Amino acid sequence: MDIVILAVVIAVVVIGAIGGLVVGSRRKKPLPKPPPAAPDITAPPAEPHVGEEAETPRDETRRTIEEVDLPSGSGATLAEPPVVEELEVPQLEVPEPTAGRLVRLRSRLSRSQSALGKGLLTLLSREHLDEDTWEEIEDTLLTADVGVQPTQELVERLRERVRVLGTRTPEELRGLLREELITLVGPEMDRAVRTEPPSGKPGIVMVVGVNGTGKTTTTGKLARVLVADGRSVVLGAADTFRAAAADQLQTWGERVGAHTVRGPEGGDPASVAFDAVKEGKEIGSDVVLIDTAGRLHTKTGLMDELGKVKRVVEKHAPLDEVLLVLDATTGQNGLIQARVFAEVVDITGIVLTKLDGTAKGGIVVAVQRELGVPVKLIGLGEGADDLAPFEPEAFVDALIGD
Repeated sequence: MDIVILAVVIAVVVIGAIGGLVVGSRRKKPLPKPPPAAPDITAPPAEPHVGEEAETPRDETRRTIEEVDLPSGSGATLAEPPVVEELEVPQLEVPEPTAGRLVRLRSRLSRSQSALGKGLLTLLSREHLDEDTWEEIEDTLLTADVGVQPTQELVERLRERVRVLGTRTPEELRGLLREELITLVGPEMDRAVRTEPPSGKPGIVMVVGVNGTGKTTTTGKLARVLVADGRSVVLGAADTFRAAAADQLQTWGERVGAHTVRGPEGGDPASVAFDAVKEGKEIGSDVVLIDTAGRLHTKTGLMDELGKVKRVVEKHAPLDEVLLVLDATTGQNGLIQARVFAEVVDITGIVLTKLDGTAKGGIVVAVQRELGVPVKLIGLGEGADDLAPFEPEAFVDALIGD
């Protein structure tokens, strides 16, 4: 028993010793320093440092935004709201009235064509009109592209009338030549551009021709002619092969308020023509002008496509006009072109462009004889209103001068 008590006492002593060692080791660790006392805050907080001027705190009282004067002059200013400029609506151009256009352009025509008239008058005024003189007269007419058959007819009539007349004063010769030339040009032909179909509007006009004749420009100028006469116009940009053709035609239309129907570049021209006629009917337009792609008359595939455009358009309504644009400077080559186009699309009228740039005004007579259709319009310059209805009397007067 004593041994048990002794063991318990020893165990208690050992446990006590160990506990003392642990507590002693913990007390040896340094205690953390107490935080410093908070300073007495009496001054306002310092201003944020923005440059050197902000080093010293400001003591003045703060002002409200209403009390602050805005700086003037070169100082900083509050941004003003942007000014929205109103887009100006482009003013529509007022085309020149078509009545008397050729008379106004007569001087321009006479500058290029006077050689023909003056040459004939000079030859007819000779003291003796022998065979050599009449041959020179024939040569003058042929050089002007009048054509062989019309030239022979004119010379025969002149010879007969000069023989009967006897005396040949300058006034008599001029009057004689004027009459015969007017007869040769054909004053009895109907030269009106048909745009008023009996079955109701719109009138449908298709413009065709080879590359480089000024076809798209002529279509735009024709729109101006029609607008000047009080007609509303829709333009069909069926020349889808030339990138700038549709843009060019639309620009012409926008100048006079004509709407342009166009399709994707390289698209089907027959589809564009069809849509133009359809839209013209829907909006009640007076006239639809269809500009087709220029094509070489020797290219059979392109010519067949032109025939397709015509057939597709006629699903809406029959064409009232098919105008062939010819470059007057090409002379007899233009007759070959005219013949092929006439076989494909039934030409109803001729537009002669660049007539002011050639001395071969006789092409008017030759192409009419070749196709049996009249010259209805002539181009006499680059101006927007330099497309004029063809008037035989004014044309001949420009040839022979005053």
